[in-house]
Amino acid sequence: MCESDDVTPSCYELDKVLNRGCAAYAPYNEVWPQVYIGDEATAKDKFNLKKLGITHVLNAAEGTWNNVDTGASYYGDMGVVYHGVVAADTPSFDLSQYFITASHFIGTALADPNNKLLVHCVMGRSRSATLFLAYLMISEGMTLADAADHVKTRRRILPNWGFLKQLRELDTKLQNQRQGAKCIGSESR
Repeated sequence: MCESDDVTPSCYELDKVLNRGCAAYAPYNEVWPQVYIGDEATAKDKFNLKKLGITHVLNAAEGTWNNVDTGASYYGDMGVVYHGVVAADTPSFDLSQYFITASHFIGTALADPNNKLLVHCVMGRSRSATLFLAYLMISEGMTLADAADHVKTRRRILPNWGFLKQLRELDTKLQNQRQGAKCIGSESR
């Protein structure tokens, strides 16, 4: 019989974790090797992006209404590879529909050690943080608790409760998959 010791924390527990011992707010922070999470001003500051060596941008707030209206053409003169996600920062918005495509974009960017990625939204605290946490869970094999703990010590993040719920669902699904793989591996011995 296979059992898992990992338990996905509740939204309330995650909120407490994210607010305890977190980094001070800044326009952008390096949260992982080659990865920055930042705000709208950072995304629009081409001079600073060049200085940071940004080669890829994931805009988690693409669009014009209450979002960041950049796009691939905005970065065209810089040779930046762009990926946009049209998402609202509301608890009812299903951001999980973008977890796989955003993770793939991040993973592709990080495959080359010369690349640097900016993941951003308006404030760089909810949508962008949620997509990067999903990447850490999907591609780096981290639990939600571990991913949140890692990022919050490097950047002040506050995914809304709807996004936390979606991340919890992803965490449970991934833990069940990993546990199933462990059980199958141990039964075949």
